[in-house]
Amino acid sequence: MSELLELPATLVARPLVMSDATAVYEVMAASEVHDVGWAEIAEADIVADWQRPSYDVSAATVGVFDGDRLVAYAEFMGHDRGDASVHPAYRGRGIGTALAGWMQQRARAGGATKVGMPVPVGSDGDRLLEALGYEVRWNSWVLTLPEGTTIPDRELPEGYTLREAGPDDYEACWTVLEDAFLEWSVRDREPFEDFVARTLERPGFQPWNLRLVTDGDGEVVGVTIVLLYDTEAYVDRIATRKDQRGKGLAQAMLVDAFAVAREHGATTSGLNTDSRTGALGLYEKVGMKVTQNWVNRAIDV
Repeated sequence: MSELLELPATLVARPLVMSDATAVYEVMAASEVHDVGWAEIAEADIVADWQRPSYDVSAATVGVFDGDRLVAYAEFMGHDRGDASVHPAYRGRGIGTALAGWMQQRARAGGATKVGMPVPVGSDGDRLLEALGYEVRWNSWVLTLPEGTTIPDRELPEGYTLREAGPDDYEACWTVLEDAFLEWSVRDREPFEDFVARTLERPGFQPWNLRLVTDGDGEVVGVTIVLLYDTEAYVDRIATRKDQRGKGLAQAMLVDAFAVAREHGATTSGLNTDSRTGALGLYEKVGMKVTQNWVNRAIDV
């Protein structure tokens, strides 16, 4: 569908392939520095998403090039989710509008009735999507635990254990995470093979990145995925089984995640949450501070 883009005469578009991941990372990182002051994205994030068995990179993406240089990209991730980025030096030329149109066409062809994407509040992308008629679906926040701050320990209930996950635990971890996130996220269940590709086969993955809590019967009832970005620990996902909430497991898992990341070189810690989860107050209560405010904007297609 790259032929659907109306671009300035000097630019061309084509579907992307796995070897374009570095270039996409560079565009996204430059955009984040421009929009929020620093880059949160890592190339491993893109590779992990694109290497999922269910994902066809070339069918789901488009890149805009100035010669050999990638200057913008968009992708439709399925259901109603997309993402796009235009390098700051190439904004104001209609590229973002063209990519929004491409994403809508791609979503419609895929059977979706709506498509949306996250953008920093007040950014160029936020203003563009608002002007194009995109409405806010939900807010999301990046929170940081300031350097030197510690979360008070929370003891696990008697009989519960917090430890690193092993191969025999992976499917149970996937189940707990998917069950929890599907309580508020409207999407298909992620295949286990995609979980393996996105998490366990993510470039740089180490066993300590996946952690779990078991109850007195040895069943997995809580899961944390904590990643290391240079010197920042990032809790990528955290979930507690529904029937096990209210026992302090989430706080205990946070304390553990930040502590083990410090052992591996982290000096600060962060995570992302959104208004669908109702968890913002929990993280603020333990001393985390909001450092970025994003919105997910969507439009009917």
